[in-house]
Amino acid sequence: MNPMIAFDHTMPDAAGNLALDESLLLHAEQTDTFEGLRFWEYPAHAVVLGAGGSVAIDVKRETCERDGVPILRRSSGGGTVLLGRGCLLFSLIVNHRRAAEIRDVNASYRWILGRVKAALSSFSNVDHSGISDLAIDGVKFSGNAQQRKSRAILHHGTILYDFDLPSVPKYLNPPERMPEYRHGRSHEEFVRNIPGTREEIMMRLSEVFEANPATFPLEALESVPGLVDEKYGRGEWNFRR
Repeated sequence: MNPMIAFDHTMPDAAGNLALDESLLLHAEQTDTFEGLRFWEYPAHAVVLGAGGSVAIDVKRETCERDGVPILRRSSGGGTVLLGRGCLLFSLIVNHRRAAEIRDVNASYRWILGRVKAALSSFSNVDHSGISDLAIDGVKFSGNAQQRKSRAILHHGTILYDFDLPSVPKYLNPPERMPEYRHGRSHEEFVRNIPGTREEIMMRLSEVFEANPATFPLEALESVPGLVDEKYGRGEWNFRR
């Protein structure tokens, strides 16, 4: 396997960040050699739905439009999330050859989140809860989702470390489907920050995935404008449900 690289790169607009994640996945799929761990943090609020999410059900659309909060949709599954300052995102692009577990959805979540849990457990008592969440004492601080190709997967997650938690119920409705461990709790009762700094979290995740700082493949940027035009920047995509 080629060495995995780690890089911190945030695009200037929310749609561009979603497009870059998919572009990196496509680059890994086409070359069969690239693996990377991308960190990014959008500096303003933005709502991002999963591929099957419903704007009408999940989002307080009028409030978002009043406050200028963009509503977007990613290509992976999972629930609707609110991004913003204090919410670190990590995007792991990994080849199926790295581990047998990567080929299976549930096994890959256990493989990846087991390592994220190990990396962050020095901050607090972290649990892998449900299929794709990380929590402390049953209170969620990280949600995760995947987009899968024949050779590689994109696993991306959010890590709340200094987030404006009251903004979550301001812009998001309670989800239609909840993991069993949530027990019907409201957003206010269910989300929290992890007690760590951005730099510490990035360093520990890089270590656990053995990813070394490097410049990411700039040719992956070439696909970003097209993906924004065709998908992430289009109302037909973002508001299709």
